[in-house]
Amino acid sequence: MSQPLFVLYESASGYALFERLEAEEVGSQLEQVQASILDMTRFSKILKLKSFIPFSSAETALENINDVSEGVLNSTLRNFLEVNLPKVKAGKESKFIVGVGEEKLGSSIQEGLGCKCEKNLLIQELLRGVRLHFSKFIKELAEGNLEKAQLGLGHSYSRAKIKFNINKVDNMVIQSISLLDQIDKDLNTFAMRMREWYGWHFPELTKLVAEHYDYARVAHAIGNKESLTEEKLPELEAIVNDADKAQSILDAARTSMGRDISEFDLVNIEKFATRVIELAEFRQKLHTYLLNKMGVIAPNLSALIGEQVGARLISHAGSLTNLAKYPASTIQILGAEKALFRALKTKGNTPKYGLIFHSSFIGRAAQKNKGRISRYLANKAAIASRIDLFSEGEPNNLFGEKLKEQVEERLRFYETGESPRKNIDVMKEVIAEVESAGLTAESRKRSADGEDKKKKKKKQKVEAEPEEVKEEQPEKKKKKKKKAESDEE
Repeated sequence: MSQPLFVLYESASGYALFERLEAEEVGSQLEQVQASILDMTRFSKILKLKSFIPFSSAETALENINDVSEGVLNSTLRNFLEVNLPKVKAGKESKFIVGVGEEKLGSSIQEGLGCKCEKNLLIQELLRGVRLHFSKFIKELAEGNLEKAQLGLGHSYSRAKIKFNINKVDNMVIQSISLLDQIDKDLNTFAMRMREWYGWHFPELTKLVAEHYDYARVAHAIGNKESLTEEKLPELEAIVNDADKAQSILDAARTSMGRDISEFDLVNIEKFATRVIELAEFRQKLHTYLLNKMGVIAPNLSALIGEQVGARLISHAGSLTNLAKYPASTIQILGAEKALFRALKTKGNTPKYGLIFHSSFIGRAAQKNKGRISRYLANKAAIASRIDLFSEGEPNNLFGEKLKEQVEERLRFYETGESPRKNIDVMKEVIAEVESAGLTAESRKRSADGEDKKKKKKKQKVEAEPEEVKEEQPEKKKKKKKKAESDEE
């Protein structure tokens, strides 16, 4: 005869313990269990409900489900199992098995109560049947109550796991940098189309104004080159920020070889120029927004490697959490996956850098040191991203600035041989700075507690004053006021 089997089921309503009926041999046969799951009559001959303990509130349910997910045997579950399971003598193996759906929880139960816990295909099938017919086993549950409890607990559990913070939503950075890259491509295409279109009328302007944004503004301000006079010089000078260049534009318009253009065509060119100008201005605002957002979400990564490169790393990784989980070797070649797999396939040289190539440190390093400095920079970027993700104090870039100084020292070391500072010394220095500035979570808590104590003492002092003193104070004010009036008379 097989060992007695108890099955533990954790639901949104409470804990339930089922017992396998030993008289039914079908309980030990997986295929027959699977065949009988859909039929409650047949399934009830395999398992019977031994005990059920409901959760008293939604908060209790959330606490218990968090413990279950983390594999913790809390006091509620421990007491429930101790009461309903056979006793296990100290130092001896249990003569029964407890089937569980969570391996971590099974290990905790085995350590805490000394009973043998298992998770196998048979137990999973039994739990599937219990899940299907649970409301029929627990007749006290009204129709629809179980679904409501599951929905409410699911929402609460998800919110607790996410630990939502509206100020540290890295998805905004991902969307911003993706949109910024797309706008750069579109703006470049539109600006080139603008130059070609307006160049038929005023071809000399293309060489005189190099910037796309300035070119669109100048073209919009000039309109028909035939109408350009010295009265528009101040406006052109304000656009190009150069009096000589504005005069050159005026001189070129007078001697231009461009063809004449109709008013109808000119209206469309001016409308297109307006769109290009608006898009360029929106791009600038979006860039400012990205800088500010990176200063809140990843200030240390931004200080080390720059806001745009840092945002691209976060976007490519999928989130700041994913980036912080990556080792430095992965961050080093992030963005160069195709080159890496091609090198592995052809047995060639693997890439030395990916997205971090856009950092100024790589460009400043000598050719022979580019790979070394990219490896070092990726190491520091991994540290900075982890600090940004897990720090609980006020957002600051002190760690990022110190890490940047370390990369600068490493660059000098490769060029001049000057020995850089040790990492442990730099970290001690910046930790002291952060604590002295009161930016850690502990210092903020201490300062808040100090303010609360001061307010409490002040309140106690006011309450401790005798009522006579409080009553005398208005009388003193009245006497002073009368004395001042008599002096004036």
